[in-house]
Amino acid sequence: MALRDSLSILVVDDMSTSRSLIIMALEEMGIKKIDFSKDGPSALQSLGQRPAHLVISDYNMPGMDGLHLLHALRQGKTTQKIGFILVSGRVDQKILSTGRQLGMNNFIQKPFTTPQLKNCIQQVVGPL
Repeated sequence: MALRDSLSILVVDDMSTSRSLIIMALEEMGIKKIDFSKDGPSALQSLGQRPAHLVISDYNMPGMDGLHLLHALRQGKTTQKIGFILVSGRVDQKILSTGRQLGMNNFIQKPFTTPQLKNCIQQVVGPL
């Protein structure tokens, strides 16, 4: 069985268009176990009930941004080892540095292509 058949991914983004683009790219890669949350708090609740292998989260979200979500994940016993990819429209060295300190596994800048996202994911989980 290929990794893409068992890999479960949670997409976290407050913008439905951005969420849809990420989900469509994941589906193009053959990934079937995809869930989504519209914000950090609902993502934490979802992961508490159904852990995922990987979280792909937007940085810029109201209330709880992607780095705060990452910090909360790394504090939880059941969520601290979940892979985490941060997505942002801008490359900010402070964001990247903070993300790395918090345990971010990878980063991808919007806009991106499906092959770019696949490469980013494979750097975290291995060949799909």
